[in-house]
Amino acid sequence: MGEYRTLSSLRVHGTLGLVTINGDVFLCVVTHSKTVATVRPGESIQKILNVDFHCLNKSDYDYMLNDQVNPFPTDGLDADGGEYGQQREPAMEHPCLALKKLLSGGSFYYSADFDLTKRVQDRHGQTSTVAIDSLDTGFLWNTYMIQPLVDFRSRLSDGEKDALDQSKILTSAIRGFAATIAVPASSSPARARQSGFPSDMTLISRLSCRRAGTRFNARGIDDDGNVANFVETETIFCTDYLCFSYVQCRGSVPIFWEQASGLPGQQKISITRSAPATQPAFDKHFEALEKAYGDVFVVNLLSDEKPQEVSITRQYLYHIGNSRLNQHDDSCSEAEAEDHEHLKHINYDFHAQTRGPNGYEAASGIKRLIQDSATAFEYFMSEAMSDTIEQDGRRVSVAGQNVVLNQAGVFRSNCLDCLDRTNLIQTIISQMALEIFLRQQGEGNPTSDFWARHGTLWADCGDALSKIYAGTGALKSSFTRSGKMSFAGMLADARKSAQRLYINNFEDKGRQNTIDMLLGRLIGQMPVHLYDPINDYVTAELNRRVIEYSNQEQISIFVGTFNLNGKTNGIHDDLSSWLCPELDMSLRCPQIVAIAFQEIVELDVQQIMATDPHRRQMWEESVRQQLNENAQRLGSEEYVLLRGGQLVGASLSVFVRANVLPFIKNVEGAVKKTGMSGMAGNKGAVAIRLEYADTSICLVTAHLAAGFANYEERNQDYRTISHGLRFQRNRSIEDHQTIIWFGDFNYRIGMDNERARSLIKQGDLGTLYENDQLNLQMVHGKTFPFYAERTPTFMPTYKYNLGTDEYDSSEKARIPAWCDRIVTKGDNLRQLYYETAPLRFSDHRPVWGLFNCTISVVDQARKNKISNELYTKRRAAVGSHVASKGTESDEESLYGYDPIEPGLPPASSDRRKWWLDNGMPARSTVKPPSNEHAPNPARSSNPFAPTTEPDWVKIDKPNPPPSRNASVASTASAGRAETVSRKLPPPLQPSNQAQTQMPIRPATLNGDVEDRRVHMKQTLRKPAPPPKPSLLRAESGRSTPSMRTTRSPMPPPPEPRRGTNRPTSTASNEQAQAFPPPPRGQTNNNADAAPQPPPPRTLKKPPTSGYTDNPPLPPRRPTNGLMDQDDGQDLKEWKPLM
Repeated sequence: MGEYRTLSSLRVHGTLGLVTINGDVFLCVVTHSKTVATVRPGESIQKILNVDFHCLNKSDYDYMLNDQVNPFPTDGLDADGGEYGQQREPAMEHPCLALKKLLSGGSFYYSADFDLTKRVQDRHGQTSTVAIDSLDTGFLWNTYMIQPLVDFRSRLSDGEKDALDQSKILTSAIRGFAATIAVPASSSPARARQSGFPSDMTLISRLSCRRAGTRFNARGIDDDGNVANFVETETIFCTDYLCFSYVQCRGSVPIFWEQASGLPGQQKISITRSAPATQPAFDKHFEALEKAYGDVFVVNLLSDEKPQEVSITRQYLYHIGNSRLNQHDDSCSEAEAEDHEHLKHINYDFHAQTRGPNGYEAASGIKRLIQDSATAFEYFMSEAMSDTIEQDGRRVSVAGQNVVLNQAGVFRSNCLDCLDRTNLIQTIISQMALEIFLRQQGEGNPTSDFWARHGTLWADCGDALSKIYAGTGALKSSFTRSGKMSFAGMLADARKSAQRLYINNFEDKGRQNTIDMLLGRLIGQMPVHLYDPINDYVTAELNRRVIEYSNQEQISIFVGTFNLNGKTNGIHDDLSSWLCPELDMSLRCPQIVAIAFQEIVELDVQQIMATDPHRRQMWEESVRQQLNENAQRLGSEEYVLLRGGQLVGASLSVFVRANVLPFIKNVEGAVKKTGMSGMAGNKGAVAIRLEYADTSICLVTAHLAAGFANYEERNQDYRTISHGLRFQRNRSIEDHQTIIWFGDFNYRIGMDNERARSLIKQGDLGTLYENDQLNLQMVHGKTFPFYAERTPTFMPTYKYNLGTDEYDSSEKARIPAWCDRIVTKGDNLRQLYYETAPLRFSDHRPVWGLFNCTISVVDQARKNKISNELYTKRRAAVGSHVASKGTESDEESLYGYDPIEPGLPPASSDRRKWWLDNGMPARSTVKPPSNEHAPNPARSSNPFAPTTEPDWVKIDKPNPPPSRNASVASTASAGRAETVSRKLPPPLQPSNQAQTQMPIRPATLNGDVEDRRVHMKQTLRKPAPPPKPSLLRAESGRSTPSMRTTRSPMPPPPEPRRGTNRPTSTASNEQAQAFPPPPRGQTNNNADAAPQPPPPRTLKKPPTSGYTDNPPLPPRRPTNGLMDQDDGQDLKEWKPLM
């Protein structure tokens, strides 16, 4: 570990798991906790007080983990801990700061001694080691973060699993409350075998994470039967010889309902799903309770006077009466049927019962109403047991617990928030259970001190749960704590109510987002993937064998849209021509029917700022009756209202056949205003999303901006809705597999009125559609990108004279247009029909479409079975995954390891590559086919560019001039034959014979082929410039080689010199010509035939730079005509070329 450094001085108590945020992976560890409860000896509970997040893939956030408190004297420091007058860079916010605040807030608990997610009755007889994969995931709040480590654990051997569990490094955290109060022996009611030790009273509340959220963001039930704010509370009383446990639960009313946040009086409640459509989810919830706890007794504390609470109670009672837990044979008598009911209830109007002079003390009157059930439910009790057994030839004392009684039922209490009223009633029920227990044990009446400690625990519990859900402590907690309501308590309740108002309206959205992040429910949030090649193989195989555990099913979706123009006179008309058109028998009863209305009410000034659901409910009932009449006539299942939504004049209602309800889940609704810049609801959209089996569907109705020329506003309305409309967990419209938009989009036909009406009379719908604004905007990508619309085959649907088939004949004379449209997106959709219906009580005509939708259904059990089989088979094939023995160190495991397999060459370097044979250099050498060939100058320098030019061209060389290196070689001394000297060319002599221009090879100025090969092998530096011009005239026949030339031959120029054919002239007007080099080994001593370019100049002083050795520089560019005149006039302005 010497290579590692400590990031924090804080001790790590456990690991909560891994989480990814913005592409970075963080490890969450508990760094501070304290013991707050002891259930039984050796069973302690820790409250989490601080956590740290360590980034595993970068060190940018390491410095943030240090303590922010300055441990040194701060006399010369400012309030931020910095010195006066110094500028400090603003600290970058840690990506996990919100999660850190949430987990360090004091509402999370863990235990390394026992399974904290289960009550005492369910974990009796378990070992002290906590198996992370056996926890109740309904109460395990770090399931998302710990799951990658749990999956890793599942792939270990049994011995490795036990070792990991014994380390207690994997921590299971619950959220809620836990505390223990010691009861002195003098106050303990259980005195039968009193030993003088105090007793312990413990209260544990476990908040469910399956529908977790804040007060106005999490209400009601979901399709899996999970309710908001569901809490299991366990009262535990332990002495030195017995243990008592009693469990009760609370949770939101298990129907689909929502409540808007706002000022008091504006927090309207809306029931979002009809009773028949709610029943399956309701049954799932209570069947799960019955399986976990036994019989269930519902204590409903809602008001009988407030209309919104009355509507909830009415539907609640409907579902209880139709619950499968209360079904019995018709032959049973009424008394026998009541005895066989597993779900009972009582309505207890808490506010009405406590309105009298006794105040909250009157709430104790509920005892007589539930006494029989409380006695029948009993409680859990176990007694200490000690025995002596013989082990290894000696007597050993063994201690344990003997179960005497089990709890057989549970009370489920609820009010609107399941906070204040519920907490007080649950305190009374807990007291009843203790009284029954003590009475059956033959103990005396408990002292007032005992009940005071009991009340303190429940008051603290109520405050903790209320802070989690509503942001403040519980109301009425002063009465729960002391048994009476004081004036100070009333002031405290008023202050808490004001705080709740602020928190619920301004902070709950951020708190909800943090909770969803912790639980891994945000859109696009991915769990950490621990690399496992076997698991990758299994995943690939599952994708290949998807047909074995999933299948495709076909369903029908009917959508209809109708702008009612505020009319209600057609609500009782026959709507069958629109809702039940004459189709094939297999298509007449689609599984899903979505109906949208626009202008369901008059859009006046008063209406556009508020929503009145009464008109929508009337139309929903009319549509439902029409659908069910058609279904009954065809012998099909009846339709139920799944969910409805409304935005002032726009409404959307989704109906489904009753037999498909088990396949539908996660139904949500959302609205988005676009009128008056989003302030008014006269324009906007209503959306409902659902999941049918494993396919997500989003249905959107929109009423966009009106006006012939306002197509840009309509485009903007679409963008506002598409980007701004959000469902829970920040899910958008585009996050669904199947999307259908339908409504009054208000796009018009871009032509004059007379021509449009003339084309309508001619039936030329093609020309009309070519000028349709929506069609044109979609073609140009301005609106509804990637959506499709079937070409309308019906007449424009707007604007008609009421009651007729004639288009608008008023003064405004509106141009006919297809305002009412249907557009779709999704590869699994196939549109079968796109038609209109002849309903004439509005100035619009209704439009409908029928779709065939392919639904994916995954058999999760079958998929898991195949996955386990593949993993077991693959693991057996590849053998053990352990890389080294556990006793070996990292260095020892490398002993005898040869990094290079025998027979392989040494590793490559910058000078040589292992794939080149016989020690060849890393740079390649290009050889011509023969000495008569040269590179083709007409060929592109890009070797990958297509061309018809050959790589090489053959050169006929009549009397070629000698190369510079050949001339130098002929004049060099024998003792310095190894030195390549530079020879200055002589002046050009007149010639009577014109010379023929030949193709030039790039390397002609650098000697023979062998020399060129040398140049291509080496890294070149900038050549020295040529000598002074005076030396050029004085020593035209020879030159002294420089030291720089001696060390390295002259580099080749980047491109050849090009000469021109010209007639013979005087020396003053001659130009130098370039010729190809002679063949290898051939020299030409006729130096007068052609001049050579000047050699580089030699620098007198080395360049001054920061380099010790000169860096590589580009080669010198060739010059033309530099040596043409003997008088040197052309050299006056000569400068060395760089």
